[in-house]
Amino acid sequence: MRIKNSALLLLVVILLFSCDKKRVFDQYQSVGNAWHKDSVVTFDLPELDSTKRYNLFVNLRDNNNYKFNNLFLIVAIEMPNGFTKVDTLEYQMANPDGSLLGDGFSDIKESKLFYKEKVRFRGKYKVHIKQAVRESGKIPGVTALDGITDVGFRIEKLD
Repeated sequence: MRIKNSALLLLVVILLFSCDKKRVFDQYQSVGNAWHKDSVVTFDLPELDSTKRYNLFVNLRDNNNYKFNNLFLIVAIEMPNGFTKVDTLEYQMANPDGSLLGDGFSDIKESKLFYKEKVRFRGKYKVHIKQAVRESGKIPGVTALDGITDVGFRIEKLD
């Protein structure tokens, strides 16, 4: 019976990963139970086909400890020539009733947040992501952003 269960589990895992044909790069890094305002999450991207274009996403895992409706991120793409392009992004993270957006069956949700489309890469790039959330009416940023547990970056090829 154990062999049948193991074989079934292996088949399910293979099917899940084979259905994701657009994925070129998909990594997460843990930020613990709270994302500190000075913590920069960095991804070293693989060298990609320069003749193709890609869509880029920021992925997040969060839980019910996240108490804000939205999320502000600063995302920087460091290019091979040393130039860095910086974007300040805002994403809605909760429904009007306060329930978290994203996919998941428990209090942990996974959000795939659109970042850029039809990007062409020429060489090796790095991506740096940090949170820039502020409480309403307060100038200093939130020192420890509770509820964000993992930060990811995803690259998908276009069809």
